Amino acid sequence: MTTTRYFFARIALAFGISRKQRRMAEAATESHLLREAEQILGRRVWERVESVEELGIEYWNLRRLHTKRKELAKQLEASQAKLEKAHEQRAELLGAKSEAAEALEAERAEVLDRLDELARKRDDVVRRARDLRRLYDGIKTKLEVLRSEKRDDAETEAAARKRMEELRGQFDLLKEERSGIAARIAEHNETIDGFDKQLEDERKKHRTEAAGAFQMIGEANQNISSFKAEIGLLETEMQQLYGEIGRHVSRATKSNPTCREATREWSSMVEVMSALRRSINLNHRLAGA
Repeated sequence: MTTTRYFFARIALAFGISRKQRRMAEAATESHLLREAEQILGRRVWERVESVEELGIEYWNLRRLHTKRKELAKQLEASQAKLEKAHEQRAELLGAKSEAAEALEAERAEVLDRLDELARKRDDVVRRARDLRRLYDGIKTKLEVLRSEKRDDAETEAAARKRMEELRGQFDLLKEERSGIAARIAEHNETIDGFDKQLEDERKKHRTEAAGAFQMIGEANQNISSFKAEIGLLETEMQQLYGEIGRHVSRATKSNPTCREATREWSSMVEVMSALRRSINLNHRLAGA
């Protein structure tokens, strides 16, 4: 809102054309721009106004907040480094096995191979014993049938019984062999159980180490969130102080040499801010506020 526009707006107002809503909207927009400009100017010049007595509270509070922000930034950086290290440690733990676990798994695999071989031998013995049993039962059935038909003779029965004795002897040998294989299988199963227990102990140890890494990650994330929140609050407070400093120095450039020197590089911004204040006042007048 310039002086010329204000003059014409006053004439229109005299004829009943107020445009109050438009004036209020323009004033609100300009006020927002002015606040942003004050904060920007204050951020740029605050270190130059230590000697301005009226800004003592704002200046020293900003010094204190800047120091605190630097400390928080260092703590935040340390927490982020800790988080990155914890993620690397977790990835290594989850993707790697201990040498002890690898050695145990190799030995366990060898024992499992021997177990498979023993199981095949046992199955072969069982098959051969089953065949012998069929032969034995066949001869036994033959003798029973011959007796029932009264066609048996001493020579045939003697030969059959001799063969049955031979088969029984072979069967007993297979039975002993099967018992020996079963004992070796049981022994190997106990060995496997031992390996499984040792491996589980290794996994528990591994999980405990990984849990430590996860705990570090959780603590680091919590600290990072806390530091970021604190920094955010500090920056909000700092923005308010920048605004106070920018508002004061932009108004006092003519009356205070220190303020004038502090804002010398941004004199064009100060002029724009003065124009915005005049425009806001004129819009408020036209709106009757």
